[in-house]
Amino acid sequence: MRTAKDFFAPLAVGAPAPLREIPARPSRAIHFFDPGNPKMAAKVPDMVGTVDVLLGNLEDAVKAENKEIAREGLVRIGQEVDFGPTQFWTRINSLDSPWVLDDLTTLVPAIGDKLDVIMVPKVQGAEDIHYVDRILAQLEARAGLEKPLLIHAILETARGVANIEEICGASPRMQGLSLGPADLAADRRMKTTRVGGPHPGYLVRQDAPRTEDGFAYDAERTTYQQDLYHYTIARMVDACAMHGIYPYWGPFGDIKDTVACEDQFRNAFLLGCVGAWSLHPAQIKIANKVFSPSVEDVTHARRVIAAMGDGTGAVMIDGKMEDDASVKQCQVMVQLAEELAAIDPELKKQYDAIQIDA
Repeated sequence: MRTAKDFFAPLAVGAPAPLREIPARPSRAIHFFDPGNPKMAAKVPDMVGTVDVLLGNLEDAVKAENKEIAREGLVRIGQEVDFGPTQFWTRINSLDSPWVLDDLTTLVPAIGDKLDVIMVPKVQGAEDIHYVDRILAQLEARAGLEKPLLIHAILETARGVANIEEICGASPRMQGLSLGPADLAADRRMKTTRVGGPHPGYLVRQDAPRTEDGFAYDAERTTYQQDLYHYTIARMVDACAMHGIYPYWGPFGDIKDTVACEDQFRNAFLLGCVGAWSLHPAQIKIANKVFSPSVEDVTHARRVIAAMGDGTGAVMIDGKMEDDASVKQCQVMVQLAEELAAIDPELKKQYDAIQIDA
């Protein structure tokens, strides 16, 4: 058993003290790139400032024969690029792979001072986080790092979803969770080959119309597609909120279907996610749009906060009742807008132009 004080003590002599609160840094889009691909690597400096998170990927999308090349490329990028306002993350190989130990022992000493978050794939339970936690502390101490690296876990297995609470609370390093829909679908034996998104076969159908003889079951009826991952996303959002960390939608595989991608991202945003993965620059624009509160929403939120004063009682605004619960919802919206305005000049201009009627 560990006491609360032990929980916030470094796991290695000389390692930096764990954070007691995870910083609320905007991360609307986590843009993946292959650091071993020269064309992708060359674009990284120009992408700084255009995306909240740049993530050097070492895992699934990198062929086995290119693992070392990708790792070396990530070190080179980390040492040469000034990331400024953009966060620098990496996704290491899975903990059961032959490459993960070299990932950690190479990256932390070489670019640990530049990395913000280490994404760990296929996390099954708290034991996976404990393993990475201890190794990171030892490597941080050896490298003389002054800030602790944070851990981001991907939910890609049924066991991981079942253990979501203990994963979120496994370490003070926990920054957040992402949903990995493709691997999760395979592990659950779901009958879909899509990487995220709805499925035309997963639907609800309008009731059959009544007739004099009963019901016309063969009549044409309206159908609506349903979200295969709604339950998992909602559960992930609750677990993250409880533990003070951040939930994210993962990849949306159909790059060309920007309409459906925007819908998927917006559903995640409305449920409480703070960002999503980007597999193509077009998805960065979608994520930046969707995960930024609209001017209309921020305007309304500021009106409610201004009208409510000390937050007690209730007021009527545009024919709708607003009370203390409304204020709390509006404060979430305004706080996010202020955080985004600090890094996005165009959003700041839009939010600053809002006028609140007295």
